[in-house]
Amino acid sequence: MYATYLTEHAVDPDKRRYITEYEAARHYIDADAYGKHPFDSIPKTWKAAVAKYTEDTLMSRGIVPWQIARSYDQLIKAFQTKDLPKILRHSADLGHYIADAHVPLHTTHNYNGQLTNQVGIHAFWESRLPELFAQHYDFLVGSAQYIDHPLLEAWHMVEQSFSQVDSVLEIEASLSKTYPQEKKFAYENRLRTIDKVYSRAYSTDYHRLLGGMVEQQMKKAVIAVGSYWYSAWVDAGQPDLKGLLKPDQPLATDVQADSSYYDKKALGREEWQ
Repeated sequence: MYATYLTEHAVDPDKRRYITEYEAARHYIDADAYGKHPFDSIPKTWKAAVAKYTEDTLMSRGIVPWQIARSYDQLIKAFQTKDLPKILRHSADLGHYIADAHVPLHTTHNYNGQLTNQVGIHAFWESRLPELFAQHYDFLVGSAQYIDHPLLEAWHMVEQSFSQVDSVLEIEASLSKTYPQEKKFAYENRLRTIDKVYSRAYSTDYHRLLGGMVEQQMKKAVIAVGSYWYSAWVDAGQPDLKGLLKPDQPLATDVQADSSYYDKKALGREEWQ
C-alpha cells in the first residue's frame, strides 16, 4: 500500500548528505583503511570499535554496518509504538543503507577509482550498468527470512561486497586498455542535458566480464531489505498494523522531495557520483 512512498523516499538519505556533514559516513566503510585483514581487526560492536579507534576515526572511514544496526533498532521501536510515519521513514532509510552495503565500491577507500586512474567507475557500476541492463534481471528472490543477528549480518554483507572490489577495478582497468577513448565514451541526452557517459558497447562488455555481479548484488540487496523489515517487525512483537494502513493519510518527511539538493555540494566526503 505504501510502496510508492517507500520508493520515493528511499533516496532521502542521499538528500540528507546535502544538509548534514554526518550523513555521508553512514553510506560506506573503507574496510581497507584497517589493514590487510580488516574484518579480523575491526570490532563488530560500535562501543568496542570506538574504544579501539575513536569515534572520529570511525566516522572518517565510514560506518555503514553500524548504521544498518541503528536504523534497524529505530524501526523496531517504530513498530512497537505503531508510529506509521516513523515506520515508513526508518524502513526507507534502512533499505537505502542495506543497498549501499551491497555495492563493492562502498567498502573501499578507492571508492571512485581515484587511486587507480579510474575516476567515474562508482557511478558506472552503481548507476550506468543497472540503467542499461536491470530490465533483464530476475528479481524473484523468495520470501524474507528472519535474521538472528542483524549487526553481524550487516558485517557479512560488507565483507562479501569488499571481496569483489578487486574484480570491479581490475576487470575495468583491463578492458579499458583495449578501448580507444572515442569508443569508451559517448554523449547522451539526459534530463535536458547532454552528458558524457560510458558507451553502450563498453558498458555491455564490462557488464559481461563482471559475470552477473551487478544482478547478483542487487538480488542480495532485495532479499536483505525484506528480511530486515520482517525481522524488525518480529522483534517488535509482531504488532497488528492493520489499523494503521490508511491510504489517504498524508505523511510528512524530514527531507523535502525536490531536486534543488542536487544543485549543491554534498557535505562530508567528496561526492563519488
